[in-house]
Amino acid sequence: MARVFVTGVNRGIGAALMAEARARGHTVTGTTRDGRDGTVPLRLDEPATIAGQLADIGPVDILINNAGVIGPDRQSPLDMDFDGFAATLAVNTLAPLAVAQALLPSLRAGQGARILTVSSQMAFMGYAKSDRIAYRASKAAVNKVMQGLATDLAPEGIACVLVDPGWVQTDMGGTDAPETPEVVAQGILDLADRLTLADTGRFFRFTGEERPF
Repeated sequence: MARVFVTGVNRGIGAALMAEARARGHTVTGTTRDGRDGTVPLRLDEPATIAGQLADIGPVDILINNAGVIGPDRQSPLDMDFDGFAATLAVNTLAPLAVAQALLPSLRAGQGARILTVSSQMAFMGYAKSDRIAYRASKAAVNKVMQGLATDLAPEGIACVLVDPGWVQTDMGGTDAPETPEVVAQGILDLADRLTLADTGRFFRFTGEERPF
């Protein structure tokens, strides 16, 4: 049984992760913006305050940075809502790092600690697509941030990886998406179960195959 910490469990992949982790017998701590249903209240849009919001969590074996936003309506390179872009970076890029930093004492107290951050195939640098560029850029940035975190935590034996959930049937992905949150959650937890330090710094699809950055 693992002690699992998941951000953004109010819906979508996060809710499925919490349900699946509990079904596997894990102890789960989840976060939501308002702390409803017994979750930890966490304002991801205020990353500088996250350390103070996550005091005294206790040991954590698996951290899953799941919460994210799609970004503003206007996010073309030719027509950018810059305040919305900044808010997207705060939630999708800065907050996962802030959560990881805040929980480092808990991870150090855990067993075989692992950090998994949900990224996106839309971050792939081989795509020249320009739609949803704030979202794409925020996920490309979190990939680099977590790759660096993996480097610095490797001497402590803490593995840190990125996960591409694919196109998922969520509020963000829509009903035409081929993947369900439940199947994606199962895959992410399967990946978490088998991660070793040899995997650190890598980018995986939720089904386990490695992806290019």
